[in-house]
Amino acid sequence: MLKDVTLGQYYPGDSFVHRLDPRIKIILTLIYIILVFFVTSYWCCLVLALFLALSVIMSKVKLRFVLRSLRPIIFILVLTFVLNIFFVQGKTVLFEWWKIRITLEGLEQALFLTLRLIFLITGTTLLTLTTSPLALTDGLERLMKPLKYIKFPVHALAMMMTIALRFIPTLLEETQKIMKAQSARGADFESGNVFRRTKNMVPLLVPLFISAFRRADELALAMESRCYQGGEGRTRMKILHLHISDLTASLAVAALSAFIILSYAKVIPV
Repeated sequence: MLKDVTLGQYYPGDSFVHRLDPRIKIILTLIYIILVFFVTSYWCCLVLALFLALSVIMSKVKLRFVLRSLRPIIFILVLTFVLNIFFVQGKTVLFEWWKIRITLEGLEQALFLTLRLIFLITGTTLLTLTTSPLALTDGLERLMKPLKYIKFPVHALAMMMTIALRFIPTLLEETQKIMKAQSARGADFESGNVFRRTKNMVPLLVPLFISAFRRADELALAMESRCYQGGEGRTRMKILHLHISDLTASLAVAALSAFIILSYAKVIPV
C-alpha cells in the first residue's frame, strides 16, 4: 500500500505539461480544485473527466502510475459512496426494505462526492508528477513574492514546503525497509485487533522517527556546507519565462471554468 502513494514523486519527461511554467501549473491546479466543487451535473463531470484525461495523455505519464494515487484512498471512496447512499434522504425512492432506504438523490450525491474526490486526488497528483521539486520551489516563491513587502519569509516557506513534499517518497521507502526488517525479526503488523496493531507499530515508528531526524540533520549540514544562508542574494540557474504553451493551457482552463460556472449558475442548461 505504501508504494502506491505517488504524492511528492516526480515523473521525468519532456511533454507539453512538463514544459509548462511551474507558476502557471500551480495557479491552474488551484483553479481546477475550485472548479471541482462547482460540479453539479453529469455533463460537467464528463467535461471535467475529459479535460483530466487529456491532461494525463499530454503529460505522457503512464496511466497506471496516475491511477496508483487512488489506491490508498479506495476505502475512503467506498465509505463516502456507501454513507451517502444510505443516509441521504430524498423523495424518489429506488429501493426500500426494512430500515434500508435508497433514493435517487442519495445515489446522485454519493456519485458526485466520489467523483470529486477522484478528480481532486488525480489532478493534484499530476502537478507533482510533472513538476520537479526545484521548479515547484521557484514557482511557489515567485507567486508569493508580493508577501515579501510585509516581511513574510517567502523563500523559507517555499523551501520547507518543497522539502516536505520531496521527502514523502523517501520516508515511505524507509518505512517499507523498516517493516521488512522488523517482520524478519518476528514483528506482526497485520493480525490482531486495532489496539494490538497500534501496539505493534511501535517497533516501526521509533526507528522511522530516528531515521527522519538523522536525514534532517544531514540535509541541514549539507546546506550549511554549501553556504546556504536563505533567499537573500541567491540567483537561479533557470529563469522562469512564460511561453505560448502557458497561454494555451490558461485559455483551455479559462474555457473549462466558464462552462462549469455558467452551468452551475444555470445559465447553460445541462
